[in-house]
Amino acid sequence: MKPDSSTIKTRYDRIAPYFDGIEAVMEGLFFSHWRKRLWAKVDGHHILEVGVGTGKNFAYYPASARITAIDFSPKMLNRATQKKHRKKVAVDLDIMDIQSLSYADNSFDTVIASFVFCSVPLPHKGLKELYRVCKPGGQVLLLEHVLSSKPVIAKFMHFLNPVVVRLVGANINRDTLKNVKACTFVSVRTDQQSGDIIKLIEAIK
Repeated sequence: MKPDSSTIKTRYDRIAPYFDGIEAVMEGLFFSHWRKRLWAKVDGHHILEVGVGTGKNFAYYPASARITAIDFSPKMLNRATQKKHRKKVAVDLDIMDIQSLSYADNSFDTVIASFVFCSVPLPHKGLKELYRVCKPGGQVLLLEHVLSSKPVIAKFMHFLNPVVVRLVGANINRDTLKNVKACTFVSVRTDQQSGDIIKLIEAIK
C-alpha cells in the first residue's frame, strides 16, 4: 500500500528537527546552487511556494515580490516560522496540502517548488492544483530529483525507493517531467543545465 498524505506528514514531522542537518552536505555542494538558479527565474509580483519545509529558500526570495508559502507538515512549518522571525523574512506562511489548495483559480504569477513532488502521494493531483492556481501566462517552476534515464541507475533507484520512502517519505524514482508534460501547460521545458537526475522544469500556463 502506498503511503497517504497523513503517513508522509508524520514522517516529515519526525525528521523536522534534524532536516537541515541531514541535508547540510548536499545543500552546500549542490542544492544551494540550484535553488539560486531556480529563484532567478521567478517572474511577477505574487508568488506561491509550495512545500516550504524549514525555509531553505528564504535566502533566495526576491525582495520586491509578495510571497505566500505553504507546507503540510506542522513541525516543518514551525521550523520555517522560527527562521522567518529570526531572519526577518517577508512571507505569509500557512499549513496546507498541495493536493488540495484553498486558493482561488488564477491567483499567482509564479508557483514554485523545490524537491517537493518526490513526497506528494498523488503527484498528478498536486500538479493540477498548481496549474489551477497559476494565472494564465504565469509559470510553474519545479526543481526536482527524478528517475535516471540510465537503466542500471534507474534499476538501483527502484530497488532503493521503498527504503527511502519508509525512512523519510520521499520517492527517488518519480518521473516528474513526464507528469508535468501530461498537464495542459502551453509549454514545458527543462533548464539547459539540468542533469540526468536533477531537473529544473519550467512550465507556462
